[in-house]
Amino acid sequence: MARAYLSRVAEPYASALSALVSQVGPVEAAELVRSGEVTPTVASQTSARRAEERAHEDIERITKLGGRLVIPEDDEWPRWPFVALANTAGRGHRAGGEPLALWVRGPHDLAEVTEKAVAVVGSRAASGYGEHVAAEFAYGLAQAGVTVVSGAAYGIDGAAHRGALGAGGVTIAVLACGAETAYPAGHQGLLGKIAREGLIVSEYPPGVMPARHRFLTRNRLIAALGGGTVVVEAGRRSGAKNTAAITVALGRPLMAVPGPVTSASSVGCHELLRDKQAEAVGSVAEIVESVGRFGDDLATEPAEKASELGAPQGEAMRVYEAMGKRCGVSDELVSVESGVPLERVRALLPELELAGLALQVDGGWQKLEVR
Repeated sequence: MARAYLSRVAEPYASALSALVSQVGPVEAAELVRSGEVTPTVASQTSARRAEERAHEDIERITKLGGRLVIPEDDEWPRWPFVALANTAGRGHRAGGEPLALWVRGPHDLAEVTEKAVAVVGSRAASGYGEHVAAEFAYGLAQAGVTVVSGAAYGIDGAAHRGALGAGGVTIAVLACGAETAYPAGHQGLLGKIAREGLIVSEYPPGVMPARHRFLTRNRLIAALGGGTVVVEAGRRSGAKNTAAITVALGRPLMAVPGPVTSASSVGCHELLRDKQAEAVGSVAEIVESVGRFGDDLATEPAEKASELGAPQGEAMRVYEAMGKRCGVSDELVSVESGVPLERVRALLPELELAGLALQVDGGWQKLEVR
């Protein structure tokens, strides 16, 4: 109930409020906000709505729709996808940190379906080529057991959701409004199907309407819930480029689909490729190879490229080898030794720890032998 209340009283992402919750817990934080006994920074984020006592009403409303409120204290909370988001916020990046809670509709466990997930995003004003590619990629990813994450907008997003559903897979629609709101209205049928067969996720409680700034805020969740992001089409000023920038900040693989040089819808993708922010992909196999995890790679690799089961590969292998055997090594030194960018190192180290291949000690990071 405390998190439901806090979810409504502050506009995400509220960094000062999140810091207060981390310090004293959600229940005490809610009481302090209600009473106004908070710092000026927290007050600036909560004072306008602190009298909005609608937690019971909000939870009852989402429950009637077959939904639920998922909070960090739940087993369903997607902890791993949000590790990089929290780390990035800790370094002061404007992408923001973890949400206080998530309003969710759909039959799947959010933590389970985001273990293998890819964000597929792009322009609303998509070309026939772009929509075809998005649908085909999403269909293939779903067949490979990968969850497809997108934003339910017209164009590339809608094509990606339909492709995943067509393959009988799981797709997640991250909304910039309440989870019960069909936005855009033309996707009411699509969102209804996603609520039945996939997941609808929102940081906003029921009744909150979409706004321009909320689309930019929700983009960080799309980037975080995907193990990597594929930009299928994007104009020079497309919102998809915002998701791409957040993906890079999180240290996640960013991929872009090349398009016709005469197409305005592909200008943004070509800029990402020219600036070396993204790698070019032209097939589902290439996407899977880019985001596949060491020891559980989703791609079918040629025999000569296969590694010992459980062993890290690619950049992860370089980071693993750069860690100390008997003492800890700082992430900065790991970056220098491995030649992997520091942001990527900071994203990979928690993965290695979760896989039982690294241990964080007083001096930094120490590698554990692969058995």
